[in-house]
Amino acid sequence: MKLLYIDTINSGISGDMFLASLLGLVPDSDTLLNELKSLKDYLPDVSKLQIELINIKRSGIKLNKLKIDIKENKHHRTANVLKISLNKFLEDNNFTNEAKNYANNVLNSLIQAEAEIHGELIENLHLHELSSVDTLIDIIGVSRALETIDAFNINFKIFCSKLPLGGGTIKTAHGILPVPAPATLKILEKSNLIVYNGPIENELVTPTGAALLVNLNTLNIPCEVRLKKVIYSTGQKEFNNFLNILRLYYGEMEEGVLFTESHPLKDYIEPITVLETNIDDVSGEILGNFIKKLENEDILDIQIIPSITKKNRPGHNIKVLCRPENKFKIIEKFLYELGTLGVRFNTINRVCVERKIENTDIEINGKIYDLRYKISYIDTETERKIVNIKPENEDIRRIAEDSGLSLKEILFFTHAKSEHFYYKYKKNNN
Repeated sequence: MKLLYIDTINSGISGDMFLASLLGLVPDSDTLLNELKSLKDYLPDVSKLQIELINIKRSGIKLNKLKIDIKENKHHRTANVLKISLNKFLEDNNFTNEAKNYANNVLNSLIQAEAEIHGELIENLHLHELSSVDTLIDIIGVSRALETIDAFNINFKIFCSKLPLGGGTIKTAHGILPVPAPATLKILEKSNLIVYNGPIENELVTPTGAALLVNLNTLNIPCEVRLKKVIYSTGQKEFNNFLNILRLYYGEMEEGVLFTESHPLKDYIEPITVLETNIDDVSGEILGNFIKKLENEDILDIQIIPSITKKNRPGHNIKVLCRPENKFKIIEKFLYELGTLGVRFNTINRVCVERKIENTDIEINGKIYDLRYKISYIDTETERKIVNIKPENEDIRRIAEDSGLSLKEILFFTHAKSEHFYYKYKKNNN
């Protein structure tokens, strides 16, 4: 399965920046650029259009950058003019249906965002910055590049990092506006992209860049990739305190590694935080007391693993799983109870299936005991799949102590109940 990972952490994204990166994956980028130059014949009042892919160096890294020279007389065009020009170009140049749909969806996202912000009907909408020919260059160029690398294939997956939006203000045809621009936010607000403000006071995500990303239906879950190629690109802006370098990772991933949108386990993904520290200077009594203190906290799991520290002293690696919202409260326990100087933490995703507790009773040697069963399962569109049915260990221990039997002997008595719950849950689902 082919994979593309879009790393925007040190760049944000704009249309020309994204196109410059993708051209590094296209076998014949000159042919694609020559095709784009003919756009001046499709959009009224464009007298000159030159596009060139150049290489520059920044921080010692060779980057792709688009050099675009445009002369056009129109300062604004209607949405309808852009749509007609776009679709005539796509038709004349034999784009696939998937590429046509993507290009139209991107343009529609831009137009719809502007219409909602200004409260105007689309047919009455006059675009300003977005009506320039370079908007169509970005949309058509990215569509053709993605088509060329087969990115519209169902077995091609696209991932994206968190997206920095920048800050400050920007000068537009409507006056000074805050960054991110209203159109950018409108496009992003219904997407699954994870965004954040900063880290500098400049525009890092343009409306076109946002629309190109949003309509790719990118995934924001961890991925594993066998790298084939990494492409670096930049846009027209250069900042003193920000690299402005976009990275594309192109490669392959193993079949079955990714939970796609249709997989039932996708509904069971949830975030958890892993807390960790190493200690080599506390006693067993302190460790035991630490565990006891955490029994009263909202944690999911705790592990204490013997280890050897960098000073060749026996120590322990302490790992706690908790909900992300509880991490700092638990970290305080690490600091004050153990005296450790630092705690590592990382929020990751896990798959956690459904479970229910069923109360029942069981007769052993003529005596009735209360017994709880934990039933775990996965609901799909067609059935309920049982993962496990298990009596609670605390109840088994209690019954064993009272009856004088061993844990293994008590478990023999529980088999019939387990079978009962299996058929009960299967039947209720069907």
